[in-house]
Amino acid sequence: MYSDARAEPDPPTSAPARTGATALVVLAGLACVFTLHWAAALFVPLLMGMMISYALTPLVNRMVRWRLPRAVSAALLLSGIVGAIGSAGYTLSDDAASMINALPGAAQKLRRSLEDQRDGGPNGAIEQMQKAAAEIERAAQERASPPPARGVVKVQVEKSRFNVKDYLWPGALGLVAALGQAAVVVFLAFFLLASGDTFRRKMVKIAGPTLGHKKLTVIALDEINEQIQRYLQIQVFTSALVGMATWLSFLWIGVENAAVWGVATFLLNFIPYLGSTIVTGGSALLGFVQFGSFEMAGLIGGVALVINSIEGYILTPWLTGRASRMNPVAIFIGVIAWGWLWGVWGLFLGVPMLLAMKSVCDRVEGLKPIGALLGE
Repeated sequence: MYSDARAEPDPPTSAPARTGATALVVLAGLACVFTLHWAAALFVPLLMGMMISYALTPLVNRMVRWRLPRAVSAALLLSGIVGAIGSAGYTLSDDAASMINALPGAAQKLRRSLEDQRDGGPNGAIEQMQKAAAEIERAAQERASPPPARGVVKVQVEKSRFNVKDYLWPGALGLVAALGQAAVVVFLAFFLLASGDTFRRKMVKIAGPTLGHKKLTVIALDEINEQIQRYLQIQVFTSALVGMATWLSFLWIGVENAAVWGVATFLLNFIPYLGSTIVTGGSALLGFVQFGSFEMAGLIGGVALVINSIEGYILTPWLTGRASRMNPVAIFIGVIAWGWLWGVWGLFLGVPMLLAMKSVCDRVEGLKPIGALLGE
């Protein structure tokens, strides 16, 4: 006699279990965000070194094909780049210093011009509102602080006098820390370039016991490598074009220190959204100081805005094409999030990090919804 017993299906997951799993995921995400923010001094130089190694790997590979050792090729390439940056900074240091020294005068001149053009003169509506607000604040302070009783000495706390040493010492420490982080980035990039694909082979080896896991890791690493290299190459090319166009345009208009503006535009173009805003506003302000008219300030700022707009909305999307397959809204939100975590460095590293995240999410079954959210 045979029993007619059938295999019972697994019981559905209970609501408390699903709630607990969701809570664990949320807590893990918050812990990751806190760790990234808390250890920014570690992660930022590490990722910067990785980005530089990604960008320079094709050049090092070409030098290796010329029978040069990989370590020697990496050392020569990084030494040349650091030397070129130092030489350019030393050459343009005087012009940059003069621009920085002109900023207080620029702000004061702009304030005077706005006051002169304000309707109503000194007795205008804005001036009267400011006086009324001052009177209200004075009355509130007098009511909140009753006169002291007889025999009680009134004590007034005065602010400490300005001491330049209080500002020079933190500034010097910040400069030393920045130089130390720059040295860490350079040495890390050198070691990554000199090691070649050593870390790549190790990651494939520890990816998993099966051939499928190893193949999936190789595909993901290849895609990350290709995406980031293409993004960085396009960024360097377009930033150089924007810097050259800004320099030549400002030189034709007659803007002082046009070469400094070209270099600044080249560097700031690596920062999405914020870099073009800084160049447009700063060039318009200093253009107003030099020429003394709002028309010339608008012309200079408009030229900078047009150049950055052509690069940002036409040139870069055309060169990138559909290679990254990233959602523009996701890129914008992601760049803001990474900027909140790491400041300016987060704005620079935001897009490469999103490219790497999408490549991994597209290959892992449980993370494919996130990859679809980041994609077009």
